[in-house]
Amino acid sequence: MAETEVQRGFDRFVFFSDAVVAIAATLLILPLVDRASDLGDQTPDEFLASNGYEIFVFLLSFVVISRFWSAHHRLFTSVRGYTTGLLWLNMLWLITIVFLPFPTELIATAGSNSPTTSALYIGTMLLTSLAGVGMHAIVDRRPDLRFPDATTEPLLPALAMPALMLVALVIAVAVPHVGLLSLLVLFLGTPLEAIANRMMARRSLRR
Repeated sequence: MAETEVQRGFDRFVFFSDAVVAIAATLLILPLVDRASDLGDQTPDEFLASNGYEIFVFLLSFVVISRFWSAHHRLFTSVRGYTTGLLWLNMLWLITIVFLPFPTELIATAGSNSPTTSALYIGTMLLTSLAGVGMHAIVDRRPDLRFPDATTEPLLPALAMPALMLVALVIAVAVPHVGLLSLLVLFLGTPLEAIANRMMARRSLRR
């Protein structure tokens, strides 16, 4: 009975997280829906042309949320239980996901050349990433939270993305006209993760 209750609680934990992410992703499109409902004399082609940047920002943020959810999903497919620390880190992760539509709309309305809007947007991504790394660390240190045959990805490579987000944040604030283009440094994430994996493989061979 106790095991059933624990499993039910964990299922609610995961379902709640998925529902919050789905709602946050849906909120991204609402400003465009509002604008589309007031076309006036504009043709659909003119509307799309005049709102191209807003559509780009929507797509960017949708991809960002999707990537974060994908990493969250991969982590929790190996997990069967949770601790209070994991619960609250997950809540922090969810708060940042829910908050992301706000800086998204600021950027869509005012552009990304403002250090404040760029800092809000990239800073939110950084906090989401750090919360994810924190959850990863808890699961990594607590084998009892995982299924017996489950393995987790190494923690060191997971640090590459928040490190690059911090670099992007500094660039966006220090050089305002760069704006969201500073996020291009995130493309270095895959090679950095590969380097970290190779380093860990060499260490394991030496032992």
